[in-house]
Amino acid sequence: MSSALDRLHPVIVHHIVNTLGWRSLRALQDQAADPVLDGADALLLAPTAGGKTEAAIFPLLTAMDTQGWSGISVIYVCPLKALLNNLLPRLETYAGWLGRRVALWHGDVTASARQRILREPPDVLLTTPESLEAMLISLKVEHGRLFTDLRALVVDEVHAFAGDDRGWHLLAVLERLTTVAGRPIQRIGLSATVGNPADLLDWLQGSSRDDRSAVVVSPDMATAALGARGGATLQDGDIELDYVGSVSNAATVIASLHRGEKRLVFCDSRQLVEEIGAALRERGVTTFLSHASLPLDERHRAEQAFAEARDCVIVATSTLELGVDVGDLDRVIQVNDPPSVAAFLQRTGRTGRRPGTSRNCLFLALGTGPLLWAAGLLHLWGQGYVEPAVPPPEPRHIVAQQLLALCLQEHRIGSRLWVQAWNGLVPFDRSAEPILRHLVEQGFIDQDGELLFIGPTAEQRFGYRHFMGMTAVFTAPPQFTVLAGRQEIGRTDPMLLTEKTDGPRLLLLGGRSWRVTWTDWKRRRCYVEPVPGGGKARWFTHGVSGASFVLARAAREVLLGADPPVALTQRAKRTLADVRGEHVPTVHPGGSVIVRAGADVRWWTWAGYRANATLAATLSGLIDDVQRFDDASIRMRTDLTHEMWKAGTADAPERLCLPDVDQRALAGLKFNEALPERLATATLAARLADIDSAARVLAEPARFTVVDEH
Repeated sequence: MSSALDRLHPVIVHHIVNTLGWRSLRALQDQAADPVLDGADALLLAPTAGGKTEAAIFPLLTAMDTQGWSGISVIYVCPLKALLNNLLPRLETYAGWLGRRVALWHGDVTASARQRILREPPDVLLTTPESLEAMLISLKVEHGRLFTDLRALVVDEVHAFAGDDRGWHLLAVLERLTTVAGRPIQRIGLSATVGNPADLLDWLQGSSRDDRSAVVVSPDMATAALGARGGATLQDGDIELDYVGSVSNAATVIASLHRGEKRLVFCDSRQLVEEIGAALRERGVTTFLSHASLPLDERHRAEQAFAEARDCVIVATSTLELGVDVGDLDRVIQVNDPPSVAAFLQRTGRTGRRPGTSRNCLFLALGTGPLLWAAGLLHLWGQGYVEPAVPPPEPRHIVAQQLLALCLQEHRIGSRLWVQAWNGLVPFDRSAEPILRHLVEQGFIDQDGELLFIGPTAEQRFGYRHFMGMTAVFTAPPQFTVLAGRQEIGRTDPMLLTEKTDGPRLLLLGGRSWRVTWTDWKRRRCYVEPVPGGGKARWFTHGVSGASFVLARAAREVLLGADPPVALTQRAKRTLADVRGEHVPTVHPGGSVIVRAGADVRWWTWAGYRANATLAATLSGLIDDVQRFDDASIRMRTDLTHEMWKAGTADAPERLCLPDVDQRALAGLKFNEALPERLATATLAARLADIDSAARVLAEPARFTVVDEH
């Protein structure tokens, strides 16, 4: 038995041995006990299903009982409601050993259940950052009383927060909770895959980083991140890359290759989930679907049915990436390339949980582009690379949202004292004063002497249902609810209901085809009836996408001959050889290449979307005005010469500038209307830029070459 068991509550130790049947704690659970019990902030790292929840909750329950904590003393935050639902019974069991209670609060929890929480606060509250915000600004919640006993906060899948604006929102809400509680709150992050653990923990600590001890606990994490090269966790032979060329071929492979197995298929778009799901059903495969535009009840039924079945497939977006329990999986299949190495590791970690099984992943590339990028990503994985979790720069729109939320929370705030709510955390400190002035000038916030309070403009823009739209910092494009009679099928993008079509308008949703019979434009509803096939699926999304510099350079290395350390099918080998042949003129080990093919002149930087956006803005005089850049290249002027190139790039490293921003893109920046347009534009420009990588490209020699089009 480990020394950690000596510090855990005897009742918990009894149940670990006799109820759970564990002969010992896992390494993470053993090493986390001391720092968590000593009150340190901590980041607990382990592969998926590595026991992170228990590593945090067993010591916290011990502290709760031995130190006499009462009321809501622990808050457990997750990025997904489904993950919270999944955790509830397990945490109820653990807390019940000590006579403690756990409760759930998120957008799907009934009003009566919330009232019960307010009347009799539990010891542990499972929730999301958005629900915490809603509680803080609600007129029905006495937050000063509800959170006065708060001692610790656990953030599950912390890397999923840190990399986008939800992370800034989470940090700001944590600081406000700290102020409400009137004491420092212990912060514990849980993560499976991250490339910069020390930085991530420093970020999670927020304003307390200089005052509290902190520790990263990561037994065997380096091996896990590497995919256990040659070890027992994830071996080279367990990863296979195949080229199938089409959705139909992918469905044929999935249907025939692993019959009798439980397979989880990841696609990185709702449209592809629908297309793969429909194709599998046409082949008689028991298929379930999961993505954000399907009804919640339908997703729950699919996940439950999948968990209890054997010979079946569930096709999902990243909604099933973060640990929702769908039972023991035999195989993970990735259609095309995932967004990151971290996502790949997270998804692969859903397999290999039963004794005698190993973690695995089959990649199915639908085109030559996805094949190349998947090979590049697997090449990075083979080198032990995992992306760092980096917060988006300059979150001015979140600052504006937080200032408005504080006015709602406190009703009146002092024009000089508001900064205390975030304990000096940047950027919610005095540097936010220009944003506050704008909010006052535009009527979002009213001022009476030294007091600030919510203004008429904020009431008009955000006041619906007591400002519920202000609790989430991500933008969801408008969608139409699709109904077959009274049954909700899901939600579709209005573009599919307005684009020109010959014949009946057919939708693909829930893996089935539907004919539109009537559209209620005012209520945003669409009525349908089933048809045998032919439906289309499509959703429009906001935001900047594209490959990173590191991934683009990995793809370039693959083109130059590097093979990912995985099994490649014969089809994949042949197709990858063809891709390398086609790209011979575009890559050179000594630098970048400028290729002239007739009237087309293209600079092949292999630098990623953001670096190329930065280079295109900096060298605007040399760039073609139409179809300017992508992940790998930048389209240049057709009359570009060596002399023009030398003159135009001579001082470019000293004058690198932020990319231009399409004003239509501001719609994807939530709360942008609460900022001066110049600041909203500057925020997007900073997020579109990669100055360091652009400078690296400019420091490399560029070679000119001419390709014979014939």
